[in-house]
Order: sequence, then C-alpha cells, then structure tokens
Amino acid sequence: MNKIKRLLYFKEISFISLPLILALYFSLVVNFPILSELNSILSKLESVKIGFVLSIPLFFFAAFNFIFSLFSWPYFSRPFFTLLLIISSMVSYAMYNYGVIFDYGMIENIFETDTSEATSYLSDYSLLWTTLMGILPALAIWKIEIKNDKGPVRLVLMKTLSMIASLFIIAVIAFFFYKDYSSVGRNNSYLKKMIIPTHYVYSAVKYINNTYFSEPIEYQQIGLDAKQSDRAMAAAQFKPTLFVFVLGETARAKNYELNGYNRPTNQYTRDLDMISFQDVSSCGTATAVSVPCMYSAMPKRNYDKQVANSQDNFLDIMQRAGISLLWKENDGGDKDVAKHIPLQEIQRNVKNDLCNGNTCYDMALLENIDDDIEAMQGNRMLTMHLIGSHGPTYYQRYPKQKRFFTPDCPRSDIENCSQDEIVNTYDNTILYTDFVISQTIAKLKKLESKYNTALFYISDHGESLGENGLYLHGTPYSLAPDHQTKVPMMTWFSDGFKQSKNINTNCLKQAATQNSYSQDNIFHSMLGIMDVETEVYNAGMDIFSQCRN
Repeated sequence: MNKIKRLLYFKEISFISLPLILALYFSLVVNFPILSELNSILSKLESVKIGFVLSIPLFFFAAFNFIFSLFSWPYFSRPFFTLLLIISSMVSYAMYNYGVIFDYGMIENIFETDTSEATSYLSDYSLLWTTLMGILPALAIWKIEIKNDKGPVRLVLMKTLSMIASLFIIAVIAFFFYKDYSSVGRNNSYLKKMIIPTHYVYSAVKYINNTYFSEPIEYQQIGLDAKQSDRAMAAAQFKPTLFVFVLGETARAKNYELNGYNRPTNQYTRDLDMISFQDVSSCGTATAVSVPCMYSAMPKRNYDKQVANSQDNFLDIMQRAGISLLWKENDGGDKDVAKHIPLQEIQRNVKNDLCNGNTCYDMALLENIDDDIEAMQGNRMLTMHLIGSHGPTYYQRYPKQKRFFTPDCPRSDIENCSQDEIVNTYDNTILYTDFVISQTIAKLKKLESKYNTALFYISDHGESLGENGLYLHGTPYSLAPDHQTKVPMMTWFSDGFKQSKNINTNCLKQAATQNSYSQDNIFHSMLGIMDVETEVYNAGMDIFSQCRN
C-alpha cells in the first residue's frame, strides 16, 4: 500500500518506471500535434477500424518505452530527459501552433539562426507552453527520487523484460493492423516527421555529423576563364555599370500587387516601369537553403549545400572577372555566399530612428550608400540583403508611419491574432520593402549621369500566414504550399543600362508574364547581365539573354 501511495505522489520511482511514465507523457501530451493530425486524416476516411484508432497511442507508448529504456540509467537519466523534455516542448509548440515540421532543412535553419532572429519567436504564450510542458516535468524528474535498490543485474534484467514487452505489443499491433498503418503512412508520408522526439533528434544528429564531423570537401574554383566582355570593359572606362541586387526575405509572390494581388502593396514602385516576373519558384523554403542555392551553379534538383559551399558562386566568378562587389547585410548573415567579397553588416545594437537595439529597418541599408558606391571601381554590383518580411514579428519590419494596412498584429505569437490582422501586418512588410526599393531606385536615378544603373529584386522563399493551419516557412519542399515556394522577382533598368546592354523591354515584359522561372536561373542571369564570359555560363538559363539584341 505504501509503495502504491509513493508512486501516486511521484516521490520515488525506479529506472524501470521512469521510461514508462515518460513514454505515456510523450504519447498523449507531447505528441498531441500528430494525434490531432491523425484525427483529421482518419475522420475523412469512409471507414476506420476502432481497434486501429485505439492502437495508435498504444503503439507510441510501446515504441517510446523501448527507446527511453535505452537511456534510463543512473547518473544519465536526469540530464538526458531534462534536455529532451524542454526541447520537445518547444518542438511541440511550433508544430501545433505553426504547423512546422522539424526535418533536416528546419534543423539546418535553426542552427544558422542568429540571436536576434531566435528571440523574435519568443512570446508569453510560447514561454508558458514550454514551462508547462517541458520545464515543470523536467523539474519533477530532479525532485523525484529515482531508485535502483535491486542492483545492476536486476536492473538490466527488468529493463530487458520491459523492452521485450514493448516489442511484443508493437508486433501484435503490426499483426492486426499493418495494412492500416501502411495505408495511412504511405498516403501521408510527412507523418513520420511529426513524431516527437525521434525525427528531430535524427535530423539534428545528421546535421551535426554532416557539418562538424564529415570529411571536408576540397574547395573547387569554377569559371577560371571568367572575364568581362570587351564592350563591358570599354564602358567601364567612361560610364560603368552599377547593378543593385536586392535579396528579399520571406516575401511571397501572391501578395504582390504587380502580380495581380488586389491590395496596393506596390504603390511605391507601380509607376516606376518595373518588370515583375509572374511565376518564379524558390530553391528551398528556408534562407539557409535558398540563398546558397540561388548563388551557386547547382540546380535545385541536385543541390548539395556542402558541395555548393565548397565551390565558387557567381559572386566569386564576377570578382575574378574584375567586377567590384559589396554585400550589405541586414538579415543576420550572408549564408557564406559572400565570404570572399567585401561585406558590411548593419549594426543592429544601436538605437536610432532605424534601429531599436535588436533589429533595424531595411532603410538602414541606404545609409552611406553613395560613399559605398564611390569607393568601388569599374563595373559594380552592390547586394542589399533585406530582413524584409521575416516573421513572426512582422510588425517590427516597418516603422509606425508606414503602418498602412490596419488593424495589424503587434505581437510575435501570431496564432493568437485574427487572419485579417496577420495578413495586414504581413502586407505592411511587403509595402515597406516596396518603399525601400523605390528609394533605392531614386538613388540610382540620381546617379544616371555617372553610371548605367539597374536594380534586381528576388525573395529567398515565401511564407504561410495560417492557410490550412500552416504558419511561417520551412515546410519540406515536397509538402510546401505555393505560398512558401512562389517568390516575387522584379527588375528595373535605367535608359542608359537598357541601351548599354541592348535590352528589349517589350520582349522581357512578355517573357515575364508567359514564362516560368526559378532560382536556378539566377546564377546564369547575373553572369549574363554583367557581361561575364565564362565556360560555366549557360545562355539558355539566362532570363535576359533572349531579349538582348
């Protein structure tokens, strides 16, 4: 009786009981997101066996008990399960509230996120969730006495029996319901990625191994024959090219007025003769994938980040050809694509009209831009990496005087705002990016007497705003909606630039509305428009080549 009483009050447990309790907790509480998703899937089927439905939490329980038993040992259990509980509670929060799936790509994105970006995901709601589901259970493990009064041999024997029992339960479930599990799993392959903690732990281990323990790939220079065309070199002597590449963040094509959106999100550039490409696909659904991918010579179908990071990208090739380059950073990092060229990072730890000590509005990129351009030599390419529409703190991406669409959502736990408020806030970020682009073009117009000026804008990936229960980005590409994979791409040319490059704008406007493009085109398009001649250039992948006389 005393033993039962002690167990009920959790004052002491054994190393056999601990994985059983944790298995129950993970099956019914931590994995609520996948249980909820399964409920949604099964409710749409014409007929479902009751036994199959009841077996699902039992299957999780048996599987988790088997796995957790492997780690339930003296001196190891407490720190291991504490870390597992806290991290799993965070994963559960993001998965349930935002529909985020923690696969390899998402883990990669997390590891490459800076402090400023990471803190933007914190909110009272997320902290409460993590405290109740992760921190408090972890504290309970430290408060409860975990006994092993049976000796090591008995512990191993009992643990083995517990694990065998778990395997037996799994075998029985498989015997009766294998076809049901197989059918649901085959038709909904993403479900395995929702299981907490197995998939995110697997992905994290894989990422750490690939990043820190794999044999480094020897760096490969490509485009060693790169040079500027004779015409480009001659032009650089009296009127150089000044090309501004604006790299956007988290903007989706659907919310661009120039692409048919029914709100004035391009009111600053709509009269600037911008050419907007209507159908453009990203390489990934996260910055850590899309940015290195679009700058590399590798197409999406066989893109490998380790290989891409170990060879030249189009910036390296341009620099070799003698083009002067500068990267201005306001999004927490260049993802290693600018590691060989001059880079300026906006200092976000200051407080002024453009920075709050933690983040800066994108207009900060235009400060001292005249001096930056003047310091460059010959034909020039200036890259501005925007923070753009990065969420979930969309409201921090634009100043109050640029708060056009209202009411907005001035908080990071956007799932607690209405759909209209979220869209209003997001559209304000698109509008502010449009303002930044218009101001950049205004700068370029003032410099037309000295340079042949042009601007090109593309976003790295899109964003989900609650459609079908999905928020933010990073969904596995095969499962991601168009909101995350279709991105805006626009360009503006001065008259001098069009003349120097022999660009037929009517041809380009027609191509922009009729053709489909992707970030695979960027590498070749940038080399082409800057008149870099090299064997790695493919005119068929250059979006401008067909419209240059």
